[in-house]
Amino acid sequence: MSQQIRTVAVIGCGVIGMSWACLFLAKGLKVIITDPVEGAEDRFRRYLDEAWPSIQLQLGSLQQEPAKNYEFVADIVPRLIEVDFIQENGPERVEFKQELFKTLDQHARPGVVIASSSSGLPSSAFIGQCEHEPGRILIGHPFNPPHLIPLVEVVPHAGTTPAIITTAMAFYRALGKRPVLIRKEVPGFVANRLQAAINAEAYSLISRGVISAEDLDTAVTSGPGLRWGVTGPIVTNALGGGGGADGFNTRLERLGPAIRGWEKDMLEHRFDWSEERLSLLKAEVGNYLTAVNWSELTRQRDSVLLQLLKSKPNL
Repeated sequence: MSQQIRTVAVIGCGVIGMSWACLFLAKGLKVIITDPVEGAEDRFRRYLDEAWPSIQLQLGSLQQEPAKNYEFVADIVPRLIEVDFIQENGPERVEFKQELFKTLDQHARPGVVIASSSSGLPSSAFIGQCEHEPGRILIGHPFNPPHLIPLVEVVPHAGTTPAIITTAMAFYRALGKRPVLIRKEVPGFVANRLQAAINAEAYSLISRGVISAEDLDTAVTSGPGLRWGVTGPIVTNALGGGGGADGFNTRLERLGPAIRGWEKDMLEHRFDWSEERLSLLKAEVGNYLTAVNWSELTRQRDSVLLQLLKSKPNL
């Protein structure tokens, strides 16, 4: 872990904030947490107890009991002088974040990175009232749950300084994450936009009666999802054409005309979010999800994720 970062502030302790805090604790960091919601500390304690076995399996030798090097505070401002890195996880509302980041920028020590877990709202939208050091603010968007999924999208705004970007990337790597640098701000960033594109077509196919919701999930998890989890879409495309840049080009040339036809059909039947389509989608998905044992599913998901991560040496 970086010599400079020993104490982290977690601002907002919902699902994402709790998971971040677990990871920070597992890496030996002191964590100062604040969340105004009643019962937040109790919920975090339960979450930590439940998540610790998975964290222990992922990271290897750890103490048997969950780390206790954290504290909840009602007001984070007086404690910001102690903090070496800030991970914000508040509501995705511009007005809320504008006020919050104004306060964080005003009271955090100079040079301390202020990262937001925003899942689609770029930091340029909420730094307008930051008068001290807006160049140390950026997005550090994780994927749920952050204590297991390695991806972090680092999204600077136009005024974020190169040194801050470097510090944030290095810190996330030291946590065992796989940060990717998003070069330009776009709504939703990259991974969520890819998910949104797949989800839109999934919703269309289900609501049109082309496939059941259960079989749709199977079509992804037993097919392209397996390959994407290893090679991603670009390398997968290249392998489909024989490998290398030539393989990628070959695939474009061979399948390009057919894919354009599929895309035309997809646009014509795009999920339009109408009440009719939403009703059909919700009914079909409801039939599928009512039979799911969510506790068992979560356990199985975490177990498979851990096995997958251990089998991928680059993670």
